[in-house]
Amino acid sequence: MFDLMPIAFRNVNQVWAYILTETLKRLGLKCAIICPGSRSTPLAVAFAQQAPEIEAISILDERSAAFFALGQAKATGRPVVLVCTSGTAGANFYSAVIEASYSRVPLLILTTDRPPELRDCHSGQTVDQLRLYGNYPNWQTELALPSADMEMLAYLRQMVIHSWERAQTPTKGPVHLNIPFRDPLAPLPDGTDLSYLQSQFHPEDFFAGIANPCPMPYAPCPIPKEWKECDRGIIIAGVAQPLQPEEYCRAIAHLSQTLKWPVLAEGLSPVRNYAELNPYLISTYDLILRNQQLAKQLAPEMVIQVGEMPTSKELRTWIDATQPRRWVIDKSDQNLDPLHGRTTHLRISIEDIKVEEGNLSFSSDYGKKWCDAEAKVRLTVDQTMEKIDEIIESKAAWLISQILPPETPLFIANSMPVRDVEYFWKPSNLGVRSHFNRGANGIDGTLSTALGIAHRQQSSVMLTGDLALLHDTNGFLIRNKFVGHLTIVLINNNGGGIFEMLPIAKFDPPFEEFFGTPQDIDFAQLCATYNVQHELITSWEYLQQKLSPLPTKGIRVLELATNRKVDAKWRQGNLRRFAADI
Repeated sequence: MFDLMPIAFRNVNQVWAYILTETLKRLGLKCAIICPGSRSTPLAVAFAQQAPEIEAISILDERSAAFFALGQAKATGRPVVLVCTSGTAGANFYSAVIEASYSRVPLLILTTDRPPELRDCHSGQTVDQLRLYGNYPNWQTELALPSADMEMLAYLRQMVIHSWERAQTPTKGPVHLNIPFRDPLAPLPDGTDLSYLQSQFHPEDFFAGIANPCPMPYAPCPIPKEWKECDRGIIIAGVAQPLQPEEYCRAIAHLSQTLKWPVLAEGLSPVRNYAELNPYLISTYDLILRNQQLAKQLAPEMVIQVGEMPTSKELRTWIDATQPRRWVIDKSDQNLDPLHGRTTHLRISIEDIKVEEGNLSFSSDYGKKWCDAEAKVRLTVDQTMEKIDEIIESKAAWLISQILPPETPLFIANSMPVRDVEYFWKPSNLGVRSHFNRGANGIDGTLSTALGIAHRQQSSVMLTGDLALLHDTNGFLIRNKFVGHLTIVLINNNGGGIFEMLPIAKFDPPFEEFFGTPQDIDFAQLCATYNVQHELITSWEYLQQKLSPLPTKGIRVLELATNRKVDAKWRQGNLRRFAADI
């Protein structure tokens, strides 16, 4: 042991850090994001020495680092560690912690701290870090000060194991450990006699029994009797990022075919990307429900909501108005009904529903009305989009849905991109793996999250507006640590296009200055600053050439310059028109 980890036994801090990192390595940790600083030195040194089993990545900006970790955890489904120094450093993790909590992403946040005697006395770089993230973590605590006592090392091991488990069960999310260290922080002798560890510390015995937490046992749930007796039901496939998307989509399809209920699939659901599995897929529901007469005819008696509620305001308003009996299928312990309806939460996954084989022919008149409406509106949308030659914002999502290489990871930024995806994303069998930050729905960390998703994965794409990208340009600092490829499809309408859709847009001033907020940035110059490739896209044909195939290395920006006012006018003129004649 002394030959393998000599640095760990020079002082108590390094023994402590070694036990912590070795425990995480044996639990299965693969990635640790380290932000530079002094107080975190013991952990930075220990994580660096765990290579190559743990990839330690140094990222300068804490907010960017946190969202990069969030993206990695989304892509892999495994916890990612975040490390920072004391003071305000940890505060920059806050927005990513909130997103991780609401979108149920496992993060293990290690904020290092001054010891108790240096708090509340104006010692430099010291803030109150206890419960720094409020109630957002799944679990949080402060560790004891480092000690080389064997009982205390066992305490540390078990606290780390518990933290790892709480980041994943019963619901995935962030866990926060505040970790105080006294000087010396560097791996220098501190005068402690550690020789007794040579006889008492036996690593294979000490770390025996460490394993990943076991998943909950599979317990199939029979279909409730009420569902079988209802012929006016719908399944809503909401926002979801399952690790096994094909199995997820197949389970929804089996339930749909058994009940003969149509599936209204959110643009951010994998169901739209595995369309052949589900013959009763409805992708244009937002447009259909803008036809008030049709919306009344299609009012359901029962609704099964799988996962989060879709983005569509039209859908939410319609469900709120019709007040169907509802069930939410989701394994988490969270309340996923923002409409406060007559709702029962089934705390299971859709794969846990036991589906009986039955007649798969579609005999429901109600379901046929939905499918007929879908066919007509989908044809109208596709024909309209095909004829558009000018660069307008809404066509980007429609075109991208059809041209990406199979199973491409795609990060979709908030504001207008997620809405255009819901309106226009065309069902296909490409298996595109969509990712997004729809927990808190903010624009912070957009670029860093996308880089985290793309790191060591298949060549990836991000669809974003200009403000979301500008809000996180520090993410480009990750470029030299990034392994893989990310293409950024940038829709530059010089401002906040989503605000053009709101009533405040009619009041200027103050609209343009305080809501439109044009930044007038030359993205070619911005990209040159970071040595990132940039191209201005002037035709849809050229965009198609650039997206298939994708490069394998580097970061590039493909910029589509659009007119914010024209984009908003096009949506206002067309969204209600697509289903008007049905």
